[in-house]
Amino acid sequence: MLDLRPLHSVGFRHIAAASLINEFGNWVGEIALAILVYDRTHSPLATAVLFVSLRFLPALLAPLLTTRVEVIPPRFALTTIFLFEAALFAVIAQVTEHRFSMPLVLALVAADGVLAITGTALARTVLATGLIRDGLLREGNSLLNLGAMVAVAGAPAVAGIVSAGNGAVDAVRIDAASFLVAAVILGSATKLELHSDEGAGFVGRLQAGLGTLRTDPTVRRLLIAISLVIGLGAVAVPIEVVFATHTLHAGDIGYGLLLTSWGAGMIIGALAFAGSRETQLMTILGVSTVCEAVGYAGMAAAPSLVVACLFSCVGGIGNGAAWVAARTAMQQRLPVARQAAVMSVLEASNQITVALGFMAGGAVTALTSPRLAYAISAAGVAAVVAAFTVWPIDVAGSASPEAVAIGDRSPGGEDTELQDNPVSGRRTSLPPATTR
Repeated sequence: MLDLRPLHSVGFRHIAAASLINEFGNWVGEIALAILVYDRTHSPLATAVLFVSLRFLPALLAPLLTTRVEVIPPRFALTTIFLFEAALFAVIAQVTEHRFSMPLVLALVAADGVLAITGTALARTVLATGLIRDGLLREGNSLLNLGAMVAVAGAPAVAGIVSAGNGAVDAVRIDAASFLVAAVILGSATKLELHSDEGAGFVGRLQAGLGTLRTDPTVRRLLIAISLVIGLGAVAVPIEVVFATHTLHAGDIGYGLLLTSWGAGMIIGALAFAGSRETQLMTILGVSTVCEAVGYAGMAAAPSLVVACLFSCVGGIGNGAAWVAARTAMQQRLPVARQAAVMSVLEASNQITVALGFMAGGAVTALTSPRLAYAISAAGVAAVVAAFTVWPIDVAGSASPEAVAIGDRSPGGEDTELQDNPVSGRRTSLPPATTR
């Protein structure tokens, strides 16, 4: 049974609605961009460079921008970020429709990547601030995660249909429109809160956030584990189309079914997380990560499309519960004034590991086979589970007092639930936005 109390938390409906619309648009836009760049260049390398531009440079710059703008009233900051992103994608659509320029597209995409990470970190910090105050952090994250999983599962189909019928440029325009709608929603929001140490200056705020990673081993281990699982899962992403069409001889329909199976699993996993309010977060993290490892391993050995889709669903179930559990566990530990800085570092780290995973997956497939790429993902994720079973993530057993200083703790003693082992993260089995 879904807990709908977060809908009454101040600002939740506006931030959640804007985030979900943006999430859907991001997936449509990134898939469309990949199609568009490949159509214009006929180069897989150019498509790979596109995704690297979305990640590496933005990941280095976004924490700096986040800590600089977090002192601005969040309604104004988030609305402005979304408006800039709408303008960037409108320009990308215009440029690619009339006179394609790869360097210009890469520059615009990199600029959007910086804004995307910053906007995600700020939005999640605003949500966490209100939800922690109301004692509903886990419940609110559950609702947001469920909506995100539905958006992620449906966006590829929309992107494919629009790109096939009207062209990829129109799909890019859908992304621009989603940013505009999100900006309008946020512009009408009131009482959005984001606690920040204004007197420290942006360098001081960044240093304080990084200092939290140094001094709180639980937060540091969570970030490391999340990034490792995401990066290892990303090894399998770029080869899925090759696996479905050539290894399994299932064609484009088989590829679509494989993606759909993972998406269906993510929705099931999100529902399972929402209904497991009495289960400790670390237990969910461990079980979810094992599901992901089993999913990858099963796909590596699958003799047919049916079996591959079954294991894809299992992996998706783990994915649908793992990322939200990991993020909630981290947010419970963080002082509210450092949420934005640390979450921007988490987002940046995820972007880098995804890009590295993409490159590794492409290289492994080119040199060997897609099955080995899946096997590497399975073995790597299993190794993370094993490592953090021996080396437990939580070393203190309770949330930071500062993290709950603005309100009551979550019902059911969630501030003391970080007591088990292992961890998981989010695997972007479809073109990522992740992380956005």
